[in-house]
Amino acid sequence: MTTANSPTSPTTARRKPVLGLIGGIGSGKSFVASLFARLGCGVVDADEIARQTLADPEVVAQLKQWWGPAVIDAAGQVDRRAVAGIVFADPAQRQRLEALVHPRVNEARARRREALAKDPAIVAIIEDTPLLLEKGLEGVCDHLVFVEASHATRLARVKATRGWTEADLIQREKSQVGLDIKASRADYVVDNNDGEAACFPHVRRVLSQILQDQT
Repeated sequence: MTTANSPTSPTTARRKPVLGLIGGIGSGKSFVASLFARLGCGVVDADEIARQTLADPEVVAQLKQWWGPAVIDAAGQVDRRAVAGIVFADPAQRQRLEALVHPRVNEARARRREALAKDPAIVAIIEDTPLLLEKGLEGVCDHLVFVEASHATRLARVKATRGWTEADLIQREKSQVGLDIKASRADYVVDNNDGEAACFPHVRRVLSQILQDQT
């Protein structure tokens, strides 16, 4: 039986659509992913997978060899802030890091998608991957959903959660596909400027439309 929070039956046998979330830094893609999860979707959280990858002893050892003990914290784990300071200041170092980490992350993402596709309780799969377009990973997605949030909103969020300045935000966004291009590539838009009460109906509507179009 379909529940109030699930737009379709959890026992449906049809192929589960894959929705890729795109948007600016601080737009709240992971928050939107959590709202999709409340509606019966499974989430491929690339940030969490990346954190697990950075904890791999082989990766830790390699980064220490490249950049010295300053990128390793007191617990022997990778200091992500220290690494970010290196790679965002030097494109060659960023490419070096990505060549080490991204293949591992992509393999783990594929395993996660496969597991979710087999789970009868999951109605759709959400790809919450920060560099989906930048790395040409949108090919695994059936639909792209642009998470809309103003510059002021996004800046306030990254100041509060990451301690960034506006210059930090601008610098990091320069390495990403422009927001106008992302918006033009999207099949759907979710407005995430005004919190959960306003955003959740957008998410529900998008998911319902996608699942309805499959029938």
